[in-house]
Amino acid sequence: MTANATEEMARCLAELHLPTMRAQYEGVARQAAAESWGYPDYLLELARRECQQRQENRVARLLKASKLPLEKTWAALDLKRLPPKAVQQLRGLLSGDFLDRRENVLAFGPPGAGKTHCLAAVAQELVRSGRRLLFTTCGLLVQDLLAAKREYALKGLLKRLEHWEGVVLDDLGYVQQSREEMEVLFTFLAERYERGSVLVTSNLPFSQWEQIFKDPMTTAAAVDRLVHHSAIVELNIPSYRAESAKRCKPRPTPEAG
Repeated sequence: MTANATEEMARCLAELHLPTMRAQYEGVARQAAAESWGYPDYLLELARRECQQRQENRVARLLKASKLPLEKTWAALDLKRLPPKAVQQLRGLLSGDFLDRRENVLAFGPPGAGKTHCLAAVAQELVRSGRRLLFTTCGLLVQDLLAAKREYALKGLLKRLEHWEGVVLDDLGYVQQSREEMEVLFTFLAERYERGSVLVTSNLPFSQWEQIFKDPMTTAAAVDRLVHHSAIVELNIPSYRAESAKRCKPRPTPEAG
């Protein structure tokens, strides 16, 4: 290829927004010549590389936007310490079908049981497959909703949250909330009902959710919306952090006799 043709090729690929093909077409051409590829095979290889790079770039953007704790991966999840039923449920969630059905996921268990890691790991796997999920603590989301309400922008924030196929709401009930905070949280859950999935972790069973929503009717309405289409993952196991601390605790040295 002449210098002018090379420049024109680079210009055309830049105009077509094909950066990977622009960067690699010469190297792939040399490989094609060395391995006696036909023109269709050469073009297919370039197209594959462009698509692969775009997918990797999209996943990187989705992971950054998700605000997920990226250290909480599926590979790092200790499945052996989880109840078998919970493991089966979590593996079933990896397909992402529950997002298509707008179903919720509710993970219950004592502090340190691994609720956050379980749902964050599932969410990260789904993001890596191209799904749109957002991670937030209940406290942070409530404060964002409350600030938006005070600025008469709550409707706009709720609309933007619809962009996410699933919202991981961590530590529901961990911090006691005022009635105003409870109201915006209920508004969020009501808006998501049958429109998008919510993945909730909580150390409070449903019987204690009146501590969150302040009155029986609102509590019943919130639970009804979450449970109607949902998978409930129960992690009634000892604290992983407590077990780790016990393993790391040094044994007392015997006294010299």
